[in-house]
Amino acid sequence: MTAIPLPTDRVLARTEGAIGWITFNNPARRNAMSQEMWEAIPLAFDAFEANSAIRVVVLHGAGDKAFVAGADISQFNELRSSPETVAKYDAISDEASRRIAVSPKPTIAMIHGFCIGGGVGLAVCCDMRIASQSAKFGVPATRLGLGYGPSGVKRLMDLVGPSHTKEIFYTARHFSAQESKEMGLVNRVTPDADLETYVRTYCATIAENAPMTMRAIKRTVAELLTLSPNANLAEADRLVAECFASADYVEGRTAFMEKRKPVFAGR
Repeated sequence: MTAIPLPTDRVLARTEGAIGWITFNNPARRNAMSQEMWEAIPLAFDAFEANSAIRVVVLHGAGDKAFVAGADISQFNELRSSPETVAKYDAISDEASRRIAVSPKPTIAMIHGFCIGGGVGLAVCCDMRIASQSAKFGVPATRLGLGYGPSGVKRLMDLVGPSHTKEIFYTARHFSAQESKEMGLVNRVTPDADLETYVRTYCATIAENAPMTMRAIKRTVAELLTLSPNANLAEADRLVAECFASADYVEGRTAFMEKRKPVFAGR
């Protein structure tokens, strides 16, 4: 086993045989993603992609409570409170998501506990999602008043379809691992105690197969899922920007920090 040095200890990266491991290491906050954690992801993938011995990358959360329970909202007042800071934060998180999605290595999200908000965003960037029976999934954007960019929505919709995508966002509720499997968000569900063993066995199967074939399949699937040239993403981006500029977004952040229900006014 070889550790890969990163500028923060809230993301750990290591190689172990044919597997590259990324651990989201913020268990005190249920592995909520801080800006420095997003910044570390591309560095880990730089190391994995430069190593031909690595055949598959597994992403998982530290501790027993969560994969990733969203973005670290305690940073939002400082790092996502103006159009400029929102744009900077989004560029960092978008690049981390992009690197997971386009990596030539197969990727697996190994999910236990809470996989919420940004955790779902990270998981859907992976090629496969394997979850324990007790895992919970949800996207609470409508409880916070924040906008969710088209790239993240599309990755989710490519997996679960438009109707389930709307249900996930409209209700902002938690979905069980079995519900998530039924809608196509999760590939496999295992007993809690068997999750890591199951994932390691899957990785061993993948590692035996031809890397160039898998790389070609991954790129082909990505190309087949490209957006329609008629999609009006500028209008979608405008509506997302309106969310971040709204009083509802301030109310959502404030209510979260004060641990109370938000009262939204639609403005």
